[in-house]
This record gives sequence, C-alpha cells and structure tokens, in this order.
Amino acid sequence: MITFEKFLESSKPLIAIPVVITLIALVLIATVGLNQGIELKGGTVVVIDLEKSISENELQSIISSAAPNQIVDIKSIKNNQATVDITGDTDVVKISSTLEGTGTITSYRSVGPILSSESMTQVYYALAFAFIFMSITVFIIFRDIIPSLAVIFAALSDIIIAVGGMSLFGIPLSVASVGALLMLIGYSVDTDILLTTRVLKRKEGTITERATDALKTGLTMAITSISSMVALFLVVYFFIPAAQTLADIAAVLIIGLVADVLTTWLMNLGILRWYLEGRK
Repeated sequence: MITFEKFLESSKPLIAIPVVITLIALVLIATVGLNQGIELKGGTVVVIDLEKSISENELQSIISSAAPNQIVDIKSIKNNQATVDITGDTDVVKISSTLEGTGTITSYRSVGPILSSESMTQVYYALAFAFIFMSITVFIIFRDIIPSLAVIFAALSDIIIAVGGMSLFGIPLSVASVGALLMLIGYSVDTDILLTTRVLKRKEGTITERATDALKTGLTMAITSISSMVALFLVVYFFIPAAQTLADIAAVLIIGLVADVLTTWLMNLGILRWYLEGRK
C-alpha cells in the first residue's frame, strides 16, 4: 500500500509530470489559441427566450441573416433560453424583428472596440502586477533564492495549465476568467507557502514527515475548494444556463486547482527536497 510518506519520498522524479503538462499547455495556447469574450473583443451578448424548439444551427442562421457581417456564436440553448455572442456593431432592433415567431430578446449588453481594447490592456497589467508583487512578497518571506523561485515557478505553471485548459475546452478569456486566474495566483502561492514554511523553517522531524503534515492540510483545502467549484459549475450548467459567466469562472478554477495539486506537491516539493538534501 502506498502511503503519503512513500509517495513523498519519491517526489523528486515526479517533477517531470507538472513540467510536461505545463509544456503541453503552452503548445495548446500557441496552436489552438484563446477565444476572447465580448468584453475584450467588442460586440453584444444577447439573451433570447425561445418560443419553440430550435437547433443552434437554425438560430445562428436566423441571427446571421440580420447581422451578415458579424460573427454569431451560440453560447448555449437550455430551458428555452439562448445566449448568443455577436461580434462587432449590432443592430439589436433588426435582430429582434428577425426573431419574431422564434423568440424574444429579453436582455442584451454591448461593448465597443475602444472599451474592449482598454479592457485587454488592463488584463495584461493586472496579471503582470499580480506576479511582480507576489514574487516580491515571496522573496521577502523566505529570503532564499531557490525556495522562492520554486514557489514562483509552481504558481506560474499553475496559471499556464489553467490557460491551456481554457484553450482546450473553449473557455473564453474575459474579465471574469481573468479574475479567476488572479484568484488562482493567490491560492497557488498560499499552498506553496504552506509547504515551504513547514518543510524549510520547521526543524522537528524529517523532511518527509514535515511534508506529510503539510500535504494533509493542503489536500483538505484543495478537495474542499474543488468540490465547491464543481457544485457551482453543475448548478449553473443544469439550472441557471443564463449565468454562463459563473460556469466559466468555476471551470477555470477547477482546472487551476487540480493543476495546483500537481505543481505544489510534485514540482515544488521535489525542488525543496533537492535543495535541502544538497545543502546538507
């Protein structure tokens, strides 16, 4: 039977697992790319109450006839309600008249190209500043280059894997999903600092015993967080389809939290073991 102690004693070679997954995520981001949400590319989000059953292709064809030069993306059709993204300048009145007999537009929101450009710039600034200040804080806490870099690399891999998952599953990059990524930076650093503090600064017991104590606490936190995000995703998907933004946030956090388990307890711990054993 494999115990926590036996697993952690063999953690150094397991560094390769999160490294390979991170590289795969980078390939996905470079080849598949990311879909941008309306907030970042400009356009209109329309919510339609359907009067009859209709397929996504049929609804897309109807809306495209009223918006021939725009990209129409049917985000969801559930419980006689459809959510549609329309890129570019949109004549909502014209679309509404085209939908007569098929459905009624109950709400819509539009974002112009200037505002979307500013939002994209703010996204880059938010992620950059979050990483810069996180790195400074980590160096101040540990004042040791190797453990600090291990925490930073683990957090960076966590974010890269989450973005790769967004690319793989078609989750759009939006203000909401960026908020989820910023939350992941904080969560990742939290678990990495938990591990590093207990392994590096505590003196009682062996490295494996200290890491096992941290692992039990960290896994409890991870399982609780992942379970709550899975519950949120399922509730939105089956019962509140109009709240697609919440489902996107939950999906990003699920991917990132699972990635954090790998990057913290395989990558970070493996680097710490190498560092501490080499220092001895």
